[in-house]
Amino acid sequence: MTEPDVQNHFEIIAKLDRLDEAIRGNGKPGILIRLDRLEQDAKRQGKLVWLIVGATVVAAVSTLVQWIAG
Repeated sequence: MTEPDVQNHFEIIAKLDRLDEAIRGNGKPGILIRLDRLEQDAKRQGKLVWLIVGATVVAAVSTLVQWIAG
């Protein structure tokens, strides 16, 4: 390998190390962990929305039944 080839090789290795650090985190939350947290938050938010929708439907039906039976 010539000198420029060796220099390019080390530059590529350094860039790959920076990408690996960004993905894995190296002691701080990386892209993988942050993405996983976002996905978990989206699941929780979806469950919360369905809980609110269900409670609203139950309240509406209960009010309707009381009004009809009234």
